[in-house]
Amino acid sequence: MNKNIMLNINLVRIIQKHLALLFFSSLLFYSSLLLATENKAKVENPIRIVMSAAFVSDAGLDVYNDIFLYLGNKLGHKVEFVSGFSYETINTMLDMGMVDVGFICGLPYTMKKDIPQPSVELLLAPVMKNPKYKDKPIYYSYIIVRKDSKFNNFRDLKRSHFVFTDEISNSGYNMPRAHLVDIGETTGFFSKVTRSGSHEESIRLVASGKADVSAVDSLVYDYDMLNNPEFANQTKVIKILGPAGIPPIVVSTKTPLTLRKKIRDVLIGMKNDAEGKIILEKALVDRFIIVDDSNYDGIRRMNKKAHDAGYRVIR
Repeated sequence: MNKNIMLNINLVRIIQKHLALLFFSSLLFYSSLLLATENKAKVENPIRIVMSAAFVSDAGLDVYNDIFLYLGNKLGHKVEFVSGFSYETINTMLDMGMVDVGFICGLPYTMKKDIPQPSVELLLAPVMKNPKYKDKPIYYSYIIVRKDSKFNNFRDLKRSHFVFTDEISNSGYNMPRAHLVDIGETTGFFSKVTRSGSHEESIRLVASGKADVSAVDSLVYDYDMLNNPEFANQTKVIKILGPAGIPPIVVSTKTPLTLRKKIRDVLIGMKNDAEGKIILEKALVDRFIIVDDSNYDGIRRMNKKAHDAGYRVIR
């Protein structure tokens, strides 16, 4: 073969080799750049989670913070967790896309879901470990009074001082209001009605004698009785209302669909992960499940019942 041809062939091979190396080097560089950009985005655009007083008392916030840290670690994503806001403020945060995920009360969920263009979608719901929840995504409203109180049943509460959590709390307002409609007491049943802002504060006010009675979330009451019993131990439950659909986990419609799926999958998978299971047990949760919107129809019916009776404000 002609020497010039051989040289040209070798030269072509050398050029091809260098081009291949250049291609793979460029590919590696751009892959690293893409990964760095993605990681930067995960830090600069964290998953933002808000939690209402419907889920747990202040004493239990660290447990839920562990859930959110777990979520962030599994997704390789920074997570920011905020709490302590009123139900209405949380609604606004979800409307504006200021948060991605909300652990919220069932009544605000139905109010937001039932408008023409809802700003939230139902993501998951917890199922609690305690057998009284029947392995279903439900909970109760506990009517509580001080342990040494003269009140022993709901009828005894006539002319008493009622403290509630929030006007759009299901267990703290919607459920007792529907019960008052059921028993025909829609005018002046209580002598005084005040707002506390949280179930934990309602428990404190009843325990200290600053209020006679309250309707509190069974999830919060259960947690406090086990882990923060100072005030809960000074109260007793005289009436159980419910069950109703448990406070759900919702996601903002502004949150990307791929991220919603990843969040859902990690939370569902906690049940089958050793670390996740330990965290769930601390929160008294058995597992998170996908739940149908119809789980909250009972809440809708109670709210409608009060509105139809012209009894929107407890008094």
